[in-house]
Amino acid sequence: MSSDPPPTPPPGRTLIAGVGNIFLGDDGFGVEAVRALGAHPLPDGVELVDAGVRGVHLAYRMLDGYDTVLLVDAAARGGEPGALYLLDATDPADTVARPENTPIDAHHMTPDAVLALLDTLSAGTGARRPQRVLVVGCEPADTAEGIGLSAPVATAVDEAVRLVLRLVGADEPEPAATGAPAATSERNTTPC
Repeated sequence: MSSDPPPTPPPGRTLIAGVGNIFLGDDGFGVEAVRALGAHPLPDGVELVDAGVRGVHLAYRMLDGYDTVLLVDAAARGGEPGALYLLDATDPADTVARPENTPIDAHHMTPDAVLALLDTLSAGTGARRPQRVLVVGCEPADTAEGIGLSAPVATAVDEAVRLVLRLVGADEPEPAATGAPAATSERNTTPC
């Protein structure tokens, strides 16, 4: 995660979206973090949604007049499992080149694919893109088939909740007060 202080709370409407597939272990990080965020009061103008694997729906939703969008997702960037990253997807220094022809796969759209689709949708519809898109990412340990987060990623949920609350200007809970489930070393790996 960047050592820079978090940006000031965003003005206008903000969407916080948990992204990921709960059936692929740590890929469910964003969904779990948003579930934990639901236990906290949010400032006016801040909306919370579990986008899960519905990337196309999320791209359309991002065009609904939000000034800022915070995506919460697993993000493999080569760090230690459970490491958090704060990325500014509107800052060219933080982004990877987006693919020009992004295939639409309703069950596997990464934030990069959603943002590429957002470019296409906003150009085609004339809708206004969010001014800022931030990604709170967590380094996964295990994204194999199975339900449940690995221990380091489950532990990172509390820190991610505090970070997101700080980013939107909400009151932060005391450490370990988010109500997230305790980390477990076992995972249900029964295929669907």
